[in-house]
Amino acid sequence: MLKRLLYISLLSLAFLPSRAADIEEADTVLTLNSVTVTARRANEVIPAQTLQGEELRRLNSQSVADALRYFSGVQIKDYGGVGGIKTVNIRSMGANHTGVVYDGVELGNAQNGQIDLGQFSLDNMEAISLYNGQKSNILQPAKDFGSAGSIYMRTRTPVFDDSETFHFRGSVRTGSFDLINPSALVELKLSERVNAQISAEWINSSGKYKFRYHRVNQAGGIAYDTTAVRRNGDINATRVEANLYGALPSGSWHAKVYNYVSKRGIPGAIVNNVWRRGERVGDCNTFAQGRYTAYRGRWTSLNNIKYGFYRTHYVNNDYRQITIDNLYRQHELYLSTANMLEIKPWWQASAGYDFMWNTMTADLFNFAKPDRFTHYISLATALNLNRFKLQASVMGTLVHDKLQGKESPADKHVLTPALFVSGQPFRSFEPFTVRAFFKQSYRMPTFNDLYYTDAGNSSLDPERVSQYNIGIALQHASASSWLTAAGINIDAYYNYVKNKIVAYPKGQQFRWTMLNLGRVDIRGIDISANATVTQLTDLQVTARLQYTYQRAIDITAPADSYYRDQIPYIPHHSGSAVVNATWRQWGLNLSWIYVGSRYNQQENIQYNYTEPWYTTDLSLSRDLRLSHVNLRALLEVNNLLNRDYDVIANYPMPKRNFRITLTVEI
Repeated sequence: MLKRLLYISLLSLAFLPSRAADIEEADTVLTLNSVTVTARRANEVIPAQTLQGEELRRLNSQSVADALRYFSGVQIKDYGGVGGIKTVNIRSMGANHTGVVYDGVELGNAQNGQIDLGQFSLDNMEAISLYNGQKSNILQPAKDFGSAGSIYMRTRTPVFDDSETFHFRGSVRTGSFDLINPSALVELKLSERVNAQISAEWINSSGKYKFRYHRVNQAGGIAYDTTAVRRNGDINATRVEANLYGALPSGSWHAKVYNYVSKRGIPGAIVNNVWRRGERVGDCNTFAQGRYTAYRGRWTSLNNIKYGFYRTHYVNNDYRQITIDNLYRQHELYLSTANMLEIKPWWQASAGYDFMWNTMTADLFNFAKPDRFTHYISLATALNLNRFKLQASVMGTLVHDKLQGKESPADKHVLTPALFVSGQPFRSFEPFTVRAFFKQSYRMPTFNDLYYTDAGNSSLDPERVSQYNIGIALQHASASSWLTAAGINIDAYYNYVKNKIVAYPKGQQFRWTMLNLGRVDIRGIDISANATVTQLTDLQVTARLQYTYQRAIDITAPADSYYRDQIPYIPHHSGSAVVNATWRQWGLNLSWIYVGSRYNQQENIQYNYTEPWYTTDLSLSRDLRLSHVNLRALLEVNNLLNRDYDVIANYPMPKRNFRITLTVEI
């Protein structure tokens, strides 16, 4: 069967990436042809890690969370399977300190503060960027200044040639775990100034996969050794997005409607040969957002509006536990305005104000039914002094929680400053740059942290983080050399977290035990390197390397048994390597990810030790163009070496598995 699938894949065809161009409006005298310009933003002080375009599409990744594994300084919590929950943690500060921005507006989840990135597909994604600190752009919503790190996801924007009015891309993916995953994308040119896009996807999988799992006891002997089939990891989900893009004489606008509906099982922990099969969760996440940008001479205005409704239905029918059937509903309203003035060609200043309202209801006994009103105010400035750049900002956060039938907690008011500097210290050697930043960030405990009936802790203190970073970069680019591009980035950082909140799975994956660790000392080094080699024989090879060292220790109280121990699930060493080769219509991608040993509880003892893991993935693609139709066949082999491993203790990951994707683009 596998040979037949491979044969079909290699004979099938694929699409070439559609051409992107900025189309200029013609006057009555002269018409200019469209052109494509790609460049690094000149005002970028701290560069982002970015995967985009063809490089992103060639990775063995189905969701955004899978792609983020290739960034340095990132830890992914993955509970396994196609529909397993996937959250991201940057530099050991926790998922709640990571802002996730989707087409310019930050995603929210007041219930637990964590965005499940497994819900966002790569099928319509154009670029994913990761910023430590904050984005190097002072014209952004005030809320964006508040995150310790940010992930920006940008979907594909329709671009048409003069003779085009319609684009279509359809694909179907199948493979291991009984996977069926068709998707379609349609782009329409409604007028000279308005484009539309509709993207839809369905994913269905049994989530069943074989695994072997063993655990050693404190004496070093084998506690148990299990070979079985992972169950209750099924998923049935649909995603639909609709976008409108408009151009104005002095600005632009973008409107989006998003809906994600899923029903999935929650594969429980494998502990002492016990499988929990009763937990299920249904999600319905819907939001509508709009963005309007206006330009008036030296003044630019950026305005956003968003409304979201999130429904979660959690059921546990496991007879070994108390049966549960709970329904949670969240409403979110977000308004934002940011304005920037160019005082001088080398000096800009901005001010922004955001308002957010969140409310949550649940059919739990004595639930607090909280309303949260949050105000964000930001001031920022940027200087571009030829070889040196500077950005400074300060954000004020005002939080008011209101509870029904209970005493409301005190309001929170806090200021969080930031300063970013970069420069080229040697005039005769421009490829070499140095950078540094300092930033403070702050996050309130979530509704689950504070008010959840079974696991909430109303005495939790808010978290505060101080970040320090210094780094260097060396970049090379030459169109005439066999080494087309090369670069290396090295950053050393120190993060100090006060009143850190940590969530541990409490038997069931959906529910948590919350506690303050107190103080955490985080020190680390991120190293990333890339190189692109081009030969005259149509062969191009691109390589990316990432390495992270982290020491994240609890320094709360010397009397604690875990004092100065590494905090849970943070490895000392981790890294990745990606090598991509293209030759004419063929593409080969080989990726390798390594995560070192770590501990799954606070105490760094043998019983809590979690072994290191690594995985190797391989993909092969074939492209062909027939008239106006682009075709692609893609074969993916994940966990090529058939390794047994788990990202989260007691949640075994799949062994070797396959995916085949056939795509057509018009």
